[in-house]
Amino acid sequence: MNQASPQATLISTMITFAIIGVVLFFRLRRMSKERPLKLEQLWIVPGIFLFIAGFLFWSAPPGRTTILWCMVALAAGAALGWQRGRMMHIAVDPETQTLRQKASLGSMLFLLGMIAVRTAVREAAAFNIGGLHVDAMAVTDVMLALAFGLITVQRIEMYLRAKKMLAAHAP
Repeated sequence: MNQASPQATLISTMITFAIIGVVLFFRLRRMSKERPLKLEQLWIVPGIFLFIAGFLFWSAPPGRTTILWCMVALAAGAALGWQRGRMMHIAVDPETQTLRQKASLGSMLFLLGMIAVRTAVREAAAFNIGGLHVDAMAVTDVMLALAFGLITVQRIEMYLRAKKMLAAHAP
C-alpha cells in the first residue's frame, strides 16, 4: 500500500486548514448580517444531501457494523443539529411578516469544533495513533450519516421555531 510521507500529509493538512480559514473568514464577515429565511426552501439542502448519501450508500453498501455506527452517528447528528438550529437567530419583521435569520457565533464555533474533531479522527487514523485501525470508507459513511442528521434536524428545528414565531406575530 502506498502511504503518503509525513511531509505530504502535513502539507495536505495545512492546505485544508488554510482553505477552511479563508472560507470561515468570509463567513464570519457575513455572519453579522441578517438574511431572509424562506421556509419553503429549507428542505432543499437536506434533499440534495439525501440523494448524494443514498447514492453513495447504494454504490458501496456498508457492512453491518458500519451500519450500526451510521445509525449512532445519525442520532448524534440529529441531536447536534437540533442544538445548532436553536443557536440560529430568527426574527420576524413586524411590518412585512417576513422571516430573517442570522447565524450566531456559537453556531459557527460549534461547526469549527466539529471540523476539528473530524480532522483529529482522520489524522489519528492516518498515523495509526492509539492503535486505531480504521476503514476509510467506514469513516466516510459514518461522517456522512452524522452530517445528514445534523443538516436535516437543524433545518427542521428552524422551520418549527419560525412557524411558531410567524403564528405569534400573525395579525
